[in-house]
Amino acid sequence: MSSVNWSLQCTGEISLASLGRGEGRAPPPPDNSPPKKKPRVSTENMQTQSAKNGSDSPVQTNGVTNGVHDEDERKFLPISSIAEKRTNEDIVRIIGQHLLTMGLTKSAETLMHESGCRMDHPVAAKFRSHVMNGDWGKAHTDLQELKDLLENPDSLIEMQFLLLEQKYLELLEDGKVIDALSTLRYELTPLNHKTSRVHQLSAYIMCSTAEQVREQASWNGKESRVQLMEQLQQFLPPSVMLPPRRLDALLKQAIDWQTERCPYHNSKLESELSLVVDHVCTKDSFPSTTLQVLNDHSDEVWFCRFSPDGTKLATGSKDQTVIIWDVHPTELKLTHRKTIDGHQYGASYLTWSPDSNYLLVCGPEDTPELWVYNSSTGDLQIKIAPGPEDSLTSAAWHPDSRRFVAGGTRGQFYLCDLDGNVLDSWEGVRVQSLGYRQDGKTVLAADTHNRIRGYVFATQNSDQNILKEEYAIMSFTVDTSDRLALLNVATQGVHLWDLEDRCLVRKFQGVTQGFYTIHSCFGGLNQNFIASGSEDNKVYIWHIKKERPIAVLCGHSRTVNCVSWNPARPEMLVSVSDDGTIRLWGPAAPLSPSSQHSNGTRN
Repeated sequence: MSSVNWSLQCTGEISLASLGRGEGRAPPPPDNSPPKKKPRVSTENMQTQSAKNGSDSPVQTNGVTNGVHDEDERKFLPISSIAEKRTNEDIVRIIGQHLLTMGLTKSAETLMHESGCRMDHPVAAKFRSHVMNGDWGKAHTDLQELKDLLENPDSLIEMQFLLLEQKYLELLEDGKVIDALSTLRYELTPLNHKTSRVHQLSAYIMCSTAEQVREQASWNGKESRVQLMEQLQQFLPPSVMLPPRRLDALLKQAIDWQTERCPYHNSKLESELSLVVDHVCTKDSFPSTTLQVLNDHSDEVWFCRFSPDGTKLATGSKDQTVIIWDVHPTELKLTHRKTIDGHQYGASYLTWSPDSNYLLVCGPEDTPELWVYNSSTGDLQIKIAPGPEDSLTSAAWHPDSRRFVAGGTRGQFYLCDLDGNVLDSWEGVRVQSLGYRQDGKTVLAADTHNRIRGYVFATQNSDQNILKEEYAIMSFTVDTSDRLALLNVATQGVHLWDLEDRCLVRKFQGVTQGFYTIHSCFGGLNQNFIASGSEDNKVYIWHIKKERPIAVLCGHSRTVNCVSWNPARPEMLVSVSDDGTIRLWGPAAPLSPSSQHSNGTRN
């Protein structure tokens, strides 16, 4: 008999209307038709009817009856009715499984009894019982009966291996070393499956105590039978045995779907999510209100960047200074930590090491040097100035936080370390912007030919085209997945590219981008949002899946050069502008007076 014929069966229909909002309710019968009433079927009648149909007696598993009923009624139902009936059956199965998971065996038994349903294929039910009771011989026999129902016949040997592995470890736990050795030698080894794992298992023979077995095997003893059963279930089709914790999986999918559709969802708090009502976030919980305006810089502010750990902010200005700010996450405010001056041409680009310990500073065009500072003390770590003909306007850290690349528009492209050594170089690359891939080998460089190319520093250096735009790429950044790149393109705006598929994913609308260098960013919860400054003095925010902005933030009086989203606190966003100010944006929820900085104002 095929696996489909063993799918859950019900003697009575369960209307979806009783579980939802009433959709799909059957039309009322004609006035002249007799009233219909579902007959109540006793257990005795069910068993009698089952015998008449030539079926076996019901199988008891965990107190739940796996009864079977006549399939002939389905042959005369319309296709839509069959589909609805199967949907109702699946609902009952899933609820019954969840009740058993909660330990409500009697409730599950009542549900199965009243609906006339069974949760699993009869052999699968026996298989579960034997596994949970540690009856490995009978479980092996059951598995042989189930092999014709497996979707992939090759799964049989993996299931056998998992059973024997559990049997072997339990024998060792019980101190039955001879029996465990016999299982290893005459049952596990002949499978010729996962040889390296078999060798690893053989080493556990030397364990002298049950605790040592559990520790070395990273195994929970007999309690791990539950996890074993969940592993085995993955190889059986749903019509034979439900996937483990199916209701939990469906509810998680429903919640994930709702949060993905919510344009302002930006919170990690699971307490805000409910199964009772649909999830909708309001704009008030989104960083769209000015919390602070900081005026410590005396000229245009060109760049801002939160540290990877979210505890600090760095800003660079035309006034030749870099300011490091402390982040107070609970109060949502910034306080001055240290001002670093002496950057003759100004500070137009900043980048933190991945471990947040160092801050690298570059100047604007024609700046022949760069600086690396200790982020805690503000002390200068190294200063690199290869020569007066160089231009070091962009940089990117290696994932190890010990090396970095730097370059500029004059064709210089260097790999350096924290001791100030130039480890390697690449000639003839006019760099607009740089980034390091997570593999630690490939450097991404936007050049003056409107391209982003990948450069590999290795025994034999190599390079390749990644993407090309029609207009100049002014800046770019890569998300934490290392797959998506966000580009600010001259006269075009903000573009999202897939680096793996090498295709343009989305063009975001609204922003005004000319030939000024504007830096956009990924941010928010799971980096689901995009933010960018604009030459129309505004900050634009998009959901990563939407082309139109979901928020436009006003407050600056001149071009917004850069934005940065706090990676640890998704409700904090900072923007800097040619108007000389730094704006901290947060939720509209009121803040206490103490949360305001002495140099800031609250709108």
